[in-house]
Amino acid sequence: MQVSPIAYFRSPLTGKFGIPRQSGIADALVGEIVFCPEYSGSDAVRGLADFDYIWLIWEFSENVNARKHTTVRPPRLGGNRYMGVFATRSPFRPNNIGLSSVRLLSVEHDTAEGTILKVAGADLMNGTPILDIKPYVAFTDSHPDARCGFVDTEQWQTLKVEMTQQAEAMLSAEDAEVLREILAQDPRPQYHDSKERVYGMDYRNMNIRFTVDGEVLTVVGVEQKEQ
Repeated sequence: MQVSPIAYFRSPLTGKFGIPRQSGIADALVGEIVFCPEYSGSDAVRGLADFDYIWLIWEFSENVNARKHTTVRPPRLGGNRYMGVFATRSPFRPNNIGLSSVRLLSVEHDTAEGTILKVAGADLMNGTPILDIKPYVAFTDSHPDARCGFVDTEQWQTLKVEMTQQAEAMLSAEDAEVLREILAQDPRPQYHDSKERVYGMDYRNMNIRFTVDGEVLTVVGVEQKEQ
């Protein structure tokens, strides 16, 4: 089977570090789906605007050459317990395929790039190839009583996000809200626990610098990246 991208994702998240670990947990994060020329007309998305959510099937393009294993260490388990790769959402998968449910905000026709979909809550980095799009259908896709393995028993500890006045002054109100949602999920590797360490996360044309002390994450600086 030969698979080719039908679109690419446009996001303010320009690096792997800091990308939400699941779709839907950073709903303020807005991105765009830009179609390849052969699908950029209105016909391929006719009727899609009548759905509130869509499924994205996409490629972990940054992990194509990464080593793959049959077991992985999920962050939710502290990064020190192994699970089978097929019992997790690990990005290191045999066929590098991702699946995300995102909220469809709008279907915009007649832009300079053809039809563009604006979505919220995606866990994709900028430039991610999208292989297919399907509508989310609640009566078949939603199973509220389903068991969810270790996700049911291991709670994710979110962080309180604070920003220095200097750092917040360099951000728009919209970007500050997005970053608070993303950083509250604690993007660090789970084996890291140093309050002195300064982390950097790429966002738009900026590098967001932060530290973590206990349950408090503090954005200590915002550095403009060279264009």
